[in-house]
Amino acid sequence: MKVVVAGGSGGLGRAVSRDLTGRGHEVVVLSRSPAAPGSGRWVRWDGGTVGDWAGELAGAALVNLCGALVDRPPTPANVALLTRSRVDPTRALVRAAALVEVPVWIQMSTLAIYGDAGDAVLDEAAPVAAGPPQMAGVATAWEEAAADAPAGRRVVLRTGIVLESGTPAMRRLTGLARWGLGGRVGDGRQWVSWLHVTDMLAIVRRCLDDGALGGVVHATSPRPVRNAELMATLRRALHRPPAPPTPAPLVRLGARVLRTDPALALTGRRCVPARLLRSGFEFAHPELGGAVADLLTTRPATRG
Repeated sequence: MKVVVAGGSGGLGRAVSRDLTGRGHEVVVLSRSPAAPGSGRWVRWDGGTVGDWAGELAGAALVNLCGALVDRPPTPANVALLTRSRVDPTRALVRAAALVEVPVWIQMSTLAIYGDAGDAVLDEAAPVAAGPPQMAGVATAWEEAAADAPAGRRVVLRTGIVLESGTPAMRRLTGLARWGLGGRVGDGRQWVSWLHVTDMLAIVRRCLDDGALGGVVHATSPRPVRNAELMATLRRALHRPPAPPTPAPLVRLGARVLRTDPALALTGRRCVPARLLRSGFEFAHPELGGAVADLLTTRPATRG
């Protein structure tokens, strides 16, 4: 299969490209930056206008991962940046796909589209939230940009927090535990929908291959956990003692220093992958404890 990965120079894009290339697929990476060695054939694009790269889509499956990292303060300028970095490339891909035949379009999205959802169990039929703008607002605009994508089959992958060794998210989580700051965040009751990178790659492959999958699909472990359990699991895996909690006001203050969004830690969603489970998909790492243990003993970028 030929697969075009748009936005393939990011962390997840490199992992997807390596995985598919290693399995014998022809991978073309659309990126402003050169792709990592061994991750497919790199084709430059500007992420906004249709150019010669459009011909690469003919007869190819498309995986659209474009988007700036969300780990930044939720200022109006940053919300606009997050939205623009997703919507503009997606619209360019839609215009290009209208010129050729694209059999499968996998559109990345995020479970943050449900906002701060409390204890409700959310499957693919759950309604999206009205905010906050840096979460639900950005995600809704991203999905709407691809809503009319001309493809034989479209899948919208609403994805949880992908855990992979060596990534910024994993380094921050393990760093907190190692530095004695691995207690619950806020009240610790916020739900964390997470996913081991190995399962994320398997889900992408399943969406490419399974003609019965279309529409919204949740890419997340079937066992979401509360923040308190996440932090306790990390402490146990790193052999660290119990740590005091970090109150919400301190999280907000620390977010200013670290130039990040406190809502990333203080909000949560209890999402389940109902459609994948009904399709018979089997998770390699359904439980957080086993997933963390694997990630802490596996070098980054070695899975295939």
